[in-house]
Amino acid sequence: MKNTKPTEAELEILNILWQKGACSVRQVHEVIEQTKKSGYTTTLKLMQIMDDKGLVTRDSSAKVHIFKAAVTQKQTQGQLIKKMIDTAFNGSASQMVLQALGNHKASIEELKEIKEYLEKIETKQK
Repeated sequence: MKNTKPTEAELEILNILWQKGACSVRQVHEVIEQTKKSGYTTTLKLMQIMDDKGLVTRDSSAKVHIFKAAVTQKQTQGQLIKKMIDTAFNGSASQMVLQALGNHKASIEELKEIKEYLEKIETKQK
């Protein structure tokens, strides 16, 4: 797998593939059209580029080509977060987390999950 960071439009397609699994271009395009006006050929071209970049795989054994995400959601999120920390927060993960929590009202469940994760990290470092 190539270490390629997806563009915003590619990330939108990846999110669809992560949620729905293997899809045709038509299936992906129908989901995209629910939220914005976009041409089918634009979706097709993007998915062809994503195949070239190694972000998706294409099964062309049938008449309708089926695409699957070639990268996991966790891998992609990790790459994007690392880039964001490095560029927007001068390498400070704590500044990013504090900014995120200050700008987003976390639910009780999310706060509990964050606390549990921090406790797990502290235990590993001891």
